[in-house]
Amino acid sequence: MRILFTGGGTGGHIYPIIAVAEELQKLSVEKKIEMDLRYFGSPEMFRSVLEQNGIGVSKIFSAKLRRYFDLRNFLDIPILLPLSVIQAFWKVFWFMPDVLFSKGGPGSLPVVLACRFYCVPIIIHDSDTIIGLANRLAIYWAKRIAVSFDSTAKTLLENEKLSGKVALVGNPIRKSLISPDAPTEASGVGVPTLRRDGEILEKGTAKKIFGFNPEKPVILVIGGSQGAVKINDLMLEIVGEIIRDFQILHQTGIKNFEDFKKELDIILRNYPEEQRSRYKTVPYFEKDLKDAYTAADVVVSRASSGSIFEAAAFAKPSILIPLPEEVVGDHQTTNAYEYARTGAAVVIEQANLEPNIFLGQLKKIFSEPEKLNQMSQAAKNFAKPKAARAIAEEIIKLGSRG
Repeated sequence: MRILFTGGGTGGHIYPIIAVAEELQKLSVEKKIEMDLRYFGSPEMFRSVLEQNGIGVSKIFSAKLRRYFDLRNFLDIPILLPLSVIQAFWKVFWFMPDVLFSKGGPGSLPVVLACRFYCVPIIIHDSDTIIGLANRLAIYWAKRIAVSFDSTAKTLLENEKLSGKVALVGNPIRKSLISPDAPTEASGVGVPTLRRDGEILEKGTAKKIFGFNPEKPVILVIGGSQGAVKINDLMLEIVGEIIRDFQILHQTGIKNFEDFKKELDIILRNYPEEQRSRYKTVPYFEKDLKDAYTAADVVVSRASSGSIFEAAAFAKPSILIPLPEEVVGDHQTTNAYEYARTGAAVVIEQANLEPNIFLGQLKKIFSEPEKLNQMSQAAKNFAKPKAARAIAEEIIKLGSRG
């Protein structure tokens, strides 16, 4: 069975593809089906990650329509978009997949167009509450439409033309990050069990892995695969105060790491070593992301669907700081508030991201241990650990019919 993936070149598009591929590889063994997995698109920094997960990569130009004035729009739309369509038609013709799984995003639409032309069955998945432009254009060509949020499913089902196509599955999480039966219980303060590689990893043990005191709370700060400058700036502004009560594990983003580390060292140069050791920075979590989530008592992140569903999978309370509408549209804001309504998170919009507001929310969460445990339970209840499996099974069904 030839299975084709496409999607934008960010972690929010690529990691769900990898999650689905992991389940497809498992199903190929269970059902004795040979599979050829390919990705056509613009993988950016994730090419090697896709290849390491058994997915062949063929690059296609990515044309992105930016929501703000940018001279690159005059290059991407009239020049790169037609070229990418020609590339997609040529590459799809020679591979001729049995089924296409599209995550949407820049670079995906030409591949969807080519598969539509060649009558290849298409299944699309959208991670956010508000469906992205590429998927909105592709939605009527898809045989199946998988979504992550309840509000998205309800909106789509109002359209009779989509009846029978839409399924609420959640956002696929990599099996290599978390096993389907984890977490084993809500992991609030002092409740730290998580199944990892056949063993129970205790939260205190995970804290020790990063050199933290297992008795003190850990705040995991993740700004996305590329980091978040605004969040980084906030942490530098409050570092002296936050390390009095908390330990920080901070993914700064690869491009931001060196500058952030230099500024952090300057700010903390006169602090005792015991306090300096409470703040740990990494450029980007790879294999140790599982341990980072396990060690955390609270997660601070953007409000991408990937960040939300990963925190939920580990039953972690969250402080969400959505990217503003003028940068990415309003999907992160709507993601954040829909998730917050479950009780698992609080939202601080970037316009309100002031030290006193952030610290006030953080201290409020930890001042009520029972509230923290309730947030953990709400996160666990929201999690949908079988999303990748459900999509993989549907991909095989569609591919078999071809």
